[in-house]
Amino acid sequence: MSGQNRPFVMWPDKRLRTPAADVGAITDDIRAIWNDMIATMEAMPGVGLAAPQIGVMLRLAVVDASDARGQAIRMANPEIIAAATALNDHEEASPNLPGVWARVTRPATVTVAFTDHLGMRVRQEFTGLWATSVQHQIDHLEGRMYFDRLSRLKREMLLKRATKGAR
Repeated sequence: MSGQNRPFVMWPDKRLRTPAADVGAITDDIRAIWNDMIATMEAMPGVGLAAPQIGVMLRLAVVDASDARGQAIRMANPEIIAAATALNDHEEASPNLPGVWARVTRPATVTVAFTDHLGMRVRQEFTGLWATSVQHQIDHLEGRMYFDRLSRLKREMLLKRATKGAR
């Protein structure tokens, strides 16, 4: 069940701007990718990871916002089917663009439909940090980064800070 820590694709790699492909059947290969994603997420440490972040262009995500850890939810083809009108602000960052972060506002609760590790299509409600992380991962699967949700000025400032830090 344990996976291996994989390297991150670094911004501005075009894969981070490319929508990921739908996943077909849940196979042992898919489960192995999920295991690698969880190992990579835990090594960060982080609360979620989307497959394109490690160069796998499939609609796969893992999320674990639990305090205890070891509660990772594996998702294939996740989609938000309902979102609360109540909003939540959270500091978001990405290992694909290290050293910078920004406060992002998202729905506080979302209901997500996804295919689970058993190949079953399920619906689950996420709140708080879980909801933020799920939405962040789905953005990655669509070829978006968290800073795309900022105003143009804030986004430009963030990217400028990131490039200064990379030198």
